[in-house]
Amino acid sequence: MTLEERVEAALDEVRPTMLADGGNIELIEVTGAGVARVKLTGACSSCPMATVTLKMGVERVLLDRVPEIKEVVQVG
Repeated sequence: MTLEERVEAALDEVRPTMLADGGNIELIEVTGAGVARVKLTGACSSCPMATVTLKMGVERVLLDRVPEIKEVVQVG
């Protein structure tokens, strides 16, 4: 399984919660420095709690499941 596939699999773990709130998350890229660049969509894109969701939810799961990932950042 590629690094991107492993990141997608980890995102699939948090995606149901986001979908339940009317949002979603899309993997844009994984950089060579271990940064997962993601885009929050739907209700999540404008939610005031998006940063908390990203850092406390998504990033925590990715760092745990995919050790090569060092950080998760939100893009446009």
